[in-house]
Amino acid sequence: MKAKEPCPANHTRDRGDERLMRGEGGNRTYRGALIGCGFFARNQMAAWLEMDRVSIEAVCDIDPENARRFASEFGIGRVFTDAGEMLASVRPDFVDIVTPTSSHHDLVEMAARAGVAAICQKPFAQTVDQAIRMVELCEQAGVPLLVHENFRWQRPFLHIRKMLKDRAIGDMFFMRLSFRHNFDVYQTQPHLRDRKPLFLFNMGPHLFDLARYLAGDIENVFARIQYVDPAVKGETAFTISAAHAGGAQSLLECSFASHIVPDPFPQTLAWIEGSEGTIELAPGYRIRTHKDGNIEEESANPAAPGWGNSKWAGVQESVQNIQRHWIDVLDGSCDAQPSGRFTIDTQRLCLASYESVESGMSINMKNWGMPNAHVARPQDS
Repeated sequence: MKAKEPCPANHTRDRGDERLMRGEGGNRTYRGALIGCGFFARNQMAAWLEMDRVSIEAVCDIDPENARRFASEFGIGRVFTDAGEMLASVRPDFVDIVTPTSSHHDLVEMAARAGVAAICQKPFAQTVDQAIRMVELCEQAGVPLLVHENFRWQRPFLHIRKMLKDRAIGDMFFMRLSFRHNFDVYQTQPHLRDRKPLFLFNMGPHLFDLARYLAGDIENVFARIQYVDPAVKGETAFTISAAHAGGAQSLLECSFASHIVPDPFPQTLAWIEGSEGTIELAPGYRIRTHKDGNIEEESANPAAPGWGNSKWAGVQESVQNIQRHWIDVLDGSCDAQPSGRFTIDTQRLCLASYESVESGMSINMKNWGMPNAHVARPQDS
């Protein structure tokens, strides 16, 4: 079934406009709980606390000291180390799962069985089987499941998506998405140095989701990975060639070892060619349209939240956007974007890319990794 578009389409509005933009059904305050008190969870918690219609009732982390410190910093009164105990005691309307991928299946299952809606951090699951099971559990329980893919909710990509839908450059036939930098992510997440697989598994979901959001489903992938940093066990760069169902070709690039001045981190750059023009997303969040012999430039510069900073504005604003969207989902105004069901194919693409690396061959995605023929194909965008 074709899912609805996010509503409203542009979530970069001021907070004071939310109820007016949302329409009916916008009075209920939703009680939430956050599971996982690590590095990125700080952005999500800060965004929740500024939202009028959300009350975060509890936090949970397997490290009791980390949970207490996090709760104290953000003024959360209830602290747990056991997610099942928290669900039974707090009985929240939703949980925000910001934990390692290895825990996602069990936590989503726990939430579904408790009748609690869930947001799950990417990477969604470790295997395709797990992803399918998580989706089925939530569907059977009748609760929404949103995957926290925030790249598509960044201001420039919301705008570019609208440009493409408005046929600003005609029919797309080529796209390059590039996330290349040399930012020291290991300083705040030192465990990444010992992780293998690494960035294809962790960043691949962002780029695949974004590529599908802009250009549609992917039918074929060919992937290569590189081990550039000897101090890091896993791959630090990857390049993927993807063929879309509509005929477009994509090149998805990622590197955590590229020396660029100034370093564009954390921005994703884009180059999109169509039959009538080209869209360029340049450093500094500048969108440049090449058409009819001219270049028109406009700014898609993100607004840093009051709790954020200019360096991370693009990421932090997108966290605000996707969490505002979640309230719309809970209100019943629209379907989750991206939903768990849509993300099954994103999971398949990431895992198939590793098979491509090992085999040296391109992978036809038709039925790849789908254990049950009866599973409905993801259709929402």
